[in-house]
Amino acid sequence: MQPVPTRATRRLQCLWLVTTALVGCLPWSAHAQASAEKADASARPRYTVAVVPQFQASEIDRVWQPILARVGQEAGVTLVLKVSKDIPSFEDEVVAGRADFAYLNPYHQLQAHQAQGYRPLVRDSKLLTGILVVRADDPITSVQGLQGKAIAFPAPNAFGASLLIRGQLVEHEKVAFTPVYAKTHTNAFRQTIAGKTAASGGLRATLDKEPDEVRAALRVLMETPGAAPHPLSAHPRVPPVVQLAVTEAILKLARDPALQPLFKDVPMSQPMRADQQRDYQPLTRLRLEHLAE
Repeated sequence: MQPVPTRATRRLQCLWLVTTALVGCLPWSAHAQASAEKADASARPRYTVAVVPQFQASEIDRVWQPILARVGQEAGVTLVLKVSKDIPSFEDEVVAGRADFAYLNPYHQLQAHQAQGYRPLVRDSKLLTGILVVRADDPITSVQGLQGKAIAFPAPNAFGASLLIRGQLVEHEKVAFTPVYAKTHTNAFRQTIAGKTAASGGLRATLDKEPDEVRAALRVLMETPGAAPHPLSAHPRVPPVVQLAVTEAILKLARDPALQPLFKDVPMSQPMRADQQRDYQPLTRLRLEHLAE
């Protein structure tokens, strides 16, 4: 004869059965949730986002992937990052209109708007300026003293550190000079310190990152007027409702403390709405197309 289970035994058996049932359901629940999330993501409209390759692909991926994932989720779309192998390839990408969205420098924005009608959505609130520096012990007092001399720049199409400065010198100051392209801001500054060039172009942010002895050896001779920085722009084929949703998502998420370091790295720490006529069309007065290479 089987012993009659006591009340305590029956309670333990019931508890064991319930626990087993719950544990058995957990993997299914997690799987079901993951499947639902995957189905939801796959059902969203997909759009590509091309980012100008200012940095290595791994760094662009580190900064942009988390932002695009959150923006896409907030806006109800899937945003797919595209990184070109170099800047010329990126320029071809946007001029041909292959990217749905693009993060690009102001000169590229002029090109993309003219070729495809890309509309700038958001940009950082802080204006971009270029600086022209000379040796601290150089007696020169104005840019007119640079007539006919060599000036170092990081690259031909670097916007703030090259195009803006060269446009200011050529179009407004009427200064003729010989450009020397040193590949980096650091190299350009050191060309001037070494006396190989009379001046060098850069950004105040890059100069501020130089060692004390480098900053002490240089003096800012000219700072360009402020220009609107890199925008995130949309191709006109992207529906206006999606453009608005992405814009609103960026403005909202940039205030998230967890994402603020990434937005700062873009850099777009304080994004605002961008406008083609207000922000970028005035750059045509610098005739940058005659300076770009």
